[in-house]
Amino acid sequence: MKTDIEIARETKLKNIREIAIQAGFPEDEIFNYGKYIAKLPYKLIDEKKVAKNHLILVTAITATKAGVGKTTVSIGLGMGLNHIGEKAIIALREPSLGPCFGMKGGATGGGHAQVLPSEDINLHFTGDFHAITSANNLIAALLDNYLYHNRSKQVGLKRVMWRRVLDMNDRSLRNIVSGLGGSTNGIPTETGFDITPASEIMAILCLARNIEDLYVRIGRIVLGVRYDDTPLTVDDLGVTGAVVALLKDAINPNLVQTTENNPVIIHGGPFANIAHGCNSVIATKMAMTHAKYTVTEAGFGADLGAEKFLDIKCRQAGIQPDLTVLVASTLALKMHGGVPETEIKLPNAEGLRNGFANLDRHVANLKKFGQTILVCFNRFASDTDEEINMVINHCEALGVRCVLNNAYTEGGAGAADLARAAVELIETQPSEPIKYAYDLEDSIKEKISKVAKNIYGASSVVFGPKAKKQIELLEKWEMGHLPVCIAKTQFSFSADAKRYGSVENFEINIKDIELNAGSGFIVALAGDIMRMPGLSKTPQAGNIRLADDGTVEGLI
Repeated sequence: MKTDIEIARETKLKNIREIAIQAGFPEDEIFNYGKYIAKLPYKLIDEKKVAKNHLILVTAITATKAGVGKTTVSIGLGMGLNHIGEKAIIALREPSLGPCFGMKGGATGGGHAQVLPSEDINLHFTGDFHAITSANNLIAALLDNYLYHNRSKQVGLKRVMWRRVLDMNDRSLRNIVSGLGGSTNGIPTETGFDITPASEIMAILCLARNIEDLYVRIGRIVLGVRYDDTPLTVDDLGVTGAVVALLKDAINPNLVQTTENNPVIIHGGPFANIAHGCNSVIATKMAMTHAKYTVTEAGFGADLGAEKFLDIKCRQAGIQPDLTVLVASTLALKMHGGVPETEIKLPNAEGLRNGFANLDRHVANLKKFGQTILVCFNRFASDTDEEINMVINHCEALGVRCVLNNAYTEGGAGAADLARAAVELIETQPSEPIKYAYDLEDSIKEKISKVAKNIYGASSVVFGPKAKKQIELLEKWEMGHLPVCIAKTQFSFSADAKRYGSVENFEINIKDIELNAGSGFIVALAGDIMRMPGLSKTPQAGNIRLADDGTVEGLI
């Protein structure tokens, strides 16, 4: 089979205006970024149409280094729906430069199920991430300036809660000291950098309904704690307008196309292990306005991305999926069954069977939310018929339908069966109204404990001294009603990345609590999770180069 890049370069792309017209977007409302990328104004959203059309969430079993193929399935399902004559639009997150140059490489699907132009999407795209980075760091600069000029007026902060961000893996910037070199260079301060997908500005952009909502959310960002224990916000600095001005184009979602010229909306990119892991509400509603079926995904496994999609995004946006597709593969199941990574491509019925426990936990969790589940078996070249039948038969025993996906090798035609199954389930037994994992009236500790115990399988939750102190402060500020976003490893139900499979009866340690007042949730940091990744010994960047013909090699 041809490589991903060969398939991408052999695909004849249509002018993006043709894709827009095909999807029902007014031609005179499209703002082109070259021939194959465009911005869509958010005002094209029609809430009445959103309410009538169908949303499909794609999630997965617990992530492994072998991958599961969730993005490829999301793209393939959208292509499959169009292939069988249904109108569908795919809504995805934007790739971050950190993983692209780190370990993962590009994030635009694979094989015959890709979104294009992949090189542009994976690199700078339309500059949304740069705008978010600039907006975040403008706030940091303005806050430092405020503290510098008011350092003798007793209006400073006893604790700063705002950090800078960079869309690149850089462990050396996790914790730094700024302001060195004399008084004219600022106030020496211990601070640090997070990766841009972890920025609260990213979360705000992905949850805002419109520019007015963006103003309100940016303005209420809490930057630090005054000496009287009251919060200092962006509005208090009087710079909300300047921050929003940097995001005036980034708030509008981006239109691209698949390898079969189907419309795809890509917008926003928070990670699900350190943030809420979903593309923008605006992108999702834009797709739901213009298509009968919208296919969207939530990052990493269902314990992270799907939980946050349902408990945070759906709750705030007033939407809900009619169907949840749970992606599984033999490679990932074998790793969860104890098979070494070097042997997962070899037949191993026992290892596969042992891995079913992880799949079962995710199915049970999604049912707790009231979701109708369709298991998608994402086929890899090394899979045997015996292994495929084992997975399908196991799902049937669970009472869950399982359909084989071949979109990687066959495009939309290879996902036609998956698409038909999705349509049938939505028509005959759509998901129930969402049964959230917790009530907003629950205390902060109760919300975190309910997710940790009922979704992750923890036996107990321990709150460290910093977390306890922060919870007291947030309750004093009457912020306890906000939903919670737990930041933890994506590789395990627990906070230990090495504990694969179906882990139960473990302890979750919450080391700190952070307030994201603008995005409207509370972040709980579990275990050793870090919000600035580092580079591996041999990063993907070593494989990337600009060829003589101007194309980028090694990115996908």
